[in-house]
Amino acid sequence: MNKHIKKVAVIGSGIMGSGIACHFANIGVEVLLLDIIPRELNDKEKANGLTLEDKVVRNRLVNDSLAAALKSKPSPIYHQKFAQRIATGNLEDDISKVGQVDWIIEVVVERLDIKKIVFEKLDKHRKPGTLITSNTSGIPIKFMSEGRSEDFQKHFCGTHFFNPARYLKLFEIIPGPKTSPEVLDFLNGYGEQFLGKTSVIAKDTPAFIGNRIGTFSIMSLFHAVKEMDLTVEEIDKLSGPVIGRPKSATFRTVDVVGLDTLVHVANGIAENCKDDERREQFTLPDFIGKMMENKWFGSKTGQGFYKKEGREILALDLNTMEYRPSKKASFATLELTKSIENVIDRFKVLVTGKDKAGAFYRKSFSSLFEYASNRIPEITGELYKIDDAMKAGFAWGHGPFQIWDAIGVEKGIEMMKAEGFQPAAWVTEMISTGNKSFYTIKDGATYYYDITKKAMEKIPGQDSFIILDNIRKSNEVWKNSGVVIEDLGDGILNVEFQSKMNTIGGDVLAGLNKAIDLAEKDFQGLVVGNQAPNFSVGANIGMIFMMAVEQEYDELNMAIKMFQDTMMRMRYSAIPTVSAPHGMTLGGGCELSLHADKVVAAAETYMGLVEFGVGVIPGGGGSKEMALRASDTFRKNDVELNVLQEYFLTIGMAKVSTSAYEAFDMGVLEKGKDIVVVNKDRQIATAKAYAKLMAEQGYTQPPKRKDVKVLGKQALGMFLVGTDAMEDSNYISEHDHKIANKLAYVMAGGDLSEPTLVTEQYLLDLEREAFLSLCTERNTLERIQHMLKTGKPLRN
Repeated sequence: MNKHIKKVAVIGSGIMGSGIACHFANIGVEVLLLDIIPRELNDKEKANGLTLEDKVVRNRLVNDSLAAALKSKPSPIYHQKFAQRIATGNLEDDISKVGQVDWIIEVVVERLDIKKIVFEKLDKHRKPGTLITSNTSGIPIKFMSEGRSEDFQKHFCGTHFFNPARYLKLFEIIPGPKTSPEVLDFLNGYGEQFLGKTSVIAKDTPAFIGNRIGTFSIMSLFHAVKEMDLTVEEIDKLSGPVIGRPKSATFRTVDVVGLDTLVHVANGIAENCKDDERREQFTLPDFIGKMMENKWFGSKTGQGFYKKEGREILALDLNTMEYRPSKKASFATLELTKSIENVIDRFKVLVTGKDKAGAFYRKSFSSLFEYASNRIPEITGELYKIDDAMKAGFAWGHGPFQIWDAIGVEKGIEMMKAEGFQPAAWVTEMISTGNKSFYTIKDGATYYYDITKKAMEKIPGQDSFIILDNIRKSNEVWKNSGVVIEDLGDGILNVEFQSKMNTIGGDVLAGLNKAIDLAEKDFQGLVVGNQAPNFSVGANIGMIFMMAVEQEYDELNMAIKMFQDTMMRMRYSAIPTVSAPHGMTLGGGCELSLHADKVVAAAETYMGLVEFGVGVIPGGGGSKEMALRASDTFRKNDVELNVLQEYFLTIGMAKVSTSAYEAFDMGVLEKGKDIVVVNKDRQIATAKAYAKLMAEQGYTQPPKRKDVKVLGKQALGMFLVGTDAMEDSNYISEHDHKIANKLAYVMAGGDLSEPTLVTEQYLLDLEREAFLSLCTERNTLERIQHMLKTGKPLRN
């Protein structure tokens, strides 16, 4: 199907509908967002003399819903100006406009009778060939298209986004009885390439894939919490980051999603899956029934499994059904995994624990393995789709079959049998054929066990991805404790950070220099990229703290100079350098990207120079670079002080973008040079392609800059007056004032008597001197120490 999506209509403007509308706006698509006309006037409307005929009244519901979504946090939209791509209207006055769109997405209330009425109206106005899909989370697709036109049924299916639509990557596509295969193929590709999703084609079964497995997992924990005499906090400790799942874990997640929403899905599965062998797990424990009676649904009602009173977090005691102060949970088994950085390597250890935690993992994983294996071929014929759905829809780091592989399939079966569970027959058959795992890696690609073919088959759709986990061993060129350098092919190297949180210390800097050496000698280009949760949280401040406390200032000066020199090598190497930031890209991680020839940023990149939070200024070339970028922005007749001030405030306020698109506004990404990719899975491949293209076009090592215009005393005076006023008004502390003045001195180019053209090295020397002087300050050491202990900035 050769189709271009230029305009989309979203029918229904609730939380989900508005979120979907915003995400299409994120990727540049025009959106028509429609909802019903409110039939009652509110007091404000009556006071203003409005009637039901007034457009303000008729579009109030849709406009209020969209406005609420745009104000929500986290934001559903990459940049507030993208909201201009969304037009609103109502289903009476504006329904004919759906004839002008390429795709209609229905997101109305989860009632089949209402959906069928909406589809009947839409069928009259849509033009033939228009895609029409439902975002239902559970109503069978086959019932919705009954009685509709042939063209409607051919172009109709389910497209289930997960909430929030911007952040959760799962995009389930559920065919109806007459859906064209071309439509499914198109949506599968569009979801991955344009929406940045993990597209999964599911069968038309209750709750589809993600919610079927995810709801079972949560409900089984609901039953386990009482059976194993665990607390709410203990379950959340055991089912959170330690096993690669979100910090909100289980009960906090339910509070955010809404207990009523979860119960609705669980009841739907219990009612519609009569043959499910674990159907009893979807029945509600007594404490859930009590919470439903009390309307303790979570965040939306102010209390759920947790409740906030003032600054104190209370947790629900499931035995007394009363709230008590939250208690910190700890287990000996978890202590054994503290030194295991890679989550996938922890599972073997966790299931051998001798305490309550070990017993919990053995039981919960055994139950999950049995249930997931028994759902094939009911909900899908391919096991990788279950893993993909759980990772993309529930933010699990690893799916059930990946966890099972990590434990060992045969050891997992032994564990299951000891806990009273059995794997599906196909798993036993798989082992009997000589296949001892669900996945294997071959030639850089992932293969999965195909149950029908009884053989390992390549997972489709990998050709546009480079998966570093798959090529690391076979393509390794060089490594140390901080980095691995891999050959991406076609003359392009990749340098991948391997330090904790990808912090930048001596080993990482040595690795970056080695990568540039190798690339300049035998390759054509270099990518700096990884596929960890975050690109880099910045410099290794623990190392800086130790040197500063020991007053090893010469060594610290050398370390900072090495950082600066490495960043300048990124800028002035003989080969093109491409940075591929994503997630947290802070401090030194941001500075590295500032010095690359090109940045290929994931849309979800949270980027900024945050050094003020630890009492210093950017010392790896960041302060210099923002002065340089301000200089490059100066235009004839500009008020240059105002331009420089914007760049100064980016550092001084420790601004962090909430998306890559906001990073352009801050000047840490540059329009016309840097680009954004929506699908993070494509990022390394895209970065490689740009490095290769730059090399093929005849990349030439750039000459070092000697033309950076600094404003001297003129700018310095303005900055100092401003920081004095800020402290006098109690907007900043005395130490903030001192840091800001140091930054002002660097970005002004010192106290030169008039605007002057200087070299980058001149500014780097000023930057390093200012950085080192701040490291002698007690307040700076307190800030660094506080960050190391708590992970949060201190304002002292």
